[in-house]
Order: sequence, then C-alpha cells, then structure tokens
Amino acid sequence: MSGPELLQAVVLGLVEGMTEFIPVSSTGHLIVAGHFLGFTGERAKTFEIFIQLGAILAIVWLYRQKFLAVAASVVREPASRRFVTNLALGFLPAAVVGFLAHSWLKAHLFTPVVVAWGFIVGGVAILLVERLKPQARVADVNDLPPRLALGVGLAQMLALVPGVSRSGATIMGGYALGLSRTAATEFSFFLAVPVLAAAAGLDLIKSLDILSPADIPLFATGFVVAFLSAFLVIKALLRFVASHSFVAFAWYRIAFGAFLLAIAGRVTG
Repeated sequence: MSGPELLQAVVLGLVEGMTEFIPVSSTGHLIVAGHFLGFTGERAKTFEIFIQLGAILAIVWLYRQKFLAVAASVVREPASRRFVTNLALGFLPAAVVGFLAHSWLKAHLFTPVVVAWGFIVGGVAILLVERLKPQARVADVNDLPPRLALGVGLAQMLALVPGVSRSGATIMGGYALGLSRTAATEFSFFLAVPVLAAAAGLDLIKSLDILSPADIPLFATGFVVAFLSAFLVIKALLRFVASHSFVAFAWYRIAFGAFLLAIAGRVTG
C-alpha cells in the first residue's frame, strides 16, 4: 500500500466513523471525500461500504453485554424475542429493496449531485420533525412495540438514496413515531448492525472479481480507523441527544448540500 493510499484509507475511515451514527449521511460524506481525494471507481465504492463494518464493530463492542444477553435468552425470554423481532422488522424493508435494486442504486445514485440534494431534503425533514415536537410515548428502546419497529424500518428505506442518511432516517423516523430521542438513537444503533453487515457482505460478494490480496492493507486500515472513531462518536452522541435537539445537524446538512451543489455547478459549468 502506497503512502497516498494509506492517507486515503485513514481519512475515509475517520469520515466513516465520525458520520455513520449521526444524522448527516456517512455515505454522502464518503462519496464527496472520495472525489476530493481522487479515490473513485468500483474498488473505492466497495472500500467505502466495507469500512462500515468497522463502525458496526464499535456498536457490537459497546453493547456487547446487551447482545450476549439476548443471544443467551432469546429462546426463553419474551423481551429478548421482541428485541430480535424488532430488529428483523426494522431490517427487512430496506434489505429487500436494497437487494433488488443494489446494482442500479450503486451505478446511478452515488454521485455528488444526488448526495447534495439528499443532504438538503434530509435537513429540511429534520427541521419539520423538530418543529412538530412529537410526544415521546416510548422512553426506553426495550419497550419498543413491533409496529413502531416496522415503521422505523420503512423510514430507513429512504436512506437507500445517498445523502439521506441511514441514521437520520431511523432516528428521526423513530422520533416522529413517538420514541424518545435516546430510544430512537439507540434503536438506530442496534438496527445498523444487521443492515450494514448485510450491505457490506452483499457488496463484497459482488465485488470479488475486482479485489485482490493487495487490497487487504488498505481495507484493514480503513476498518480499524472507522472502528476507533465510531467508538468515540457513539458515546458522545448519546450524551448529546439526552439534552439537545437535532436542529444543528439539520442546518449543517442544508449548508453542506448547498455547498456541494455550488461546487458541482462550477465543475459542470
């Protein structure tokens, strides 16, 4: 792995870890960062999806006691079965649509202009939800009923468009449906595990013909950096949402989207 590729892996790993779990679109940031770094093409797209596994590992590690307890008691404990059911209901809508449309989405929507509009529309959606101030009827993620888990899963389908943000769609979707900010954020964390693992696995299987053993150091570096940065961000985000709204993220999204549109217009003009 050359020096420039090492830098690319570190920068993109940081971008992934810092943005995966906040409502600003990690995929959108990775696409934009990749264009500025000159790291583009099918191999780059696969790398960007693969390093999401590093961010997932941060969730699994931080909540390892929860996952181990569920795995050990899912047969006999109704609460554990409901947790697994909720993850399945939240996972399936985007998984089915993503599987069927994977190639088309990757070929047509992973562009800076699409990302820019995804940022802007997502930012406006956050402002609208915050203005409505939905009443929190589910304070704890363990009390989430299956019908609301499915609702969050349907909202997550919007995140198949780059720039919309998976975490933004699930957190704000849950918040709009009556989850507390903390419960919506934690369910978004848990839901990331099957969703991102499935997406990365599918992409790796479909991209085996363009990868080689020489790519291992690049992918491993991005993975480790994504894990470490995501670990720090997750803990900070939970503290933040306990006492703050998501308005700041909304305005950031709108401003960054407008900036991207201006840059895209300058490039194509």
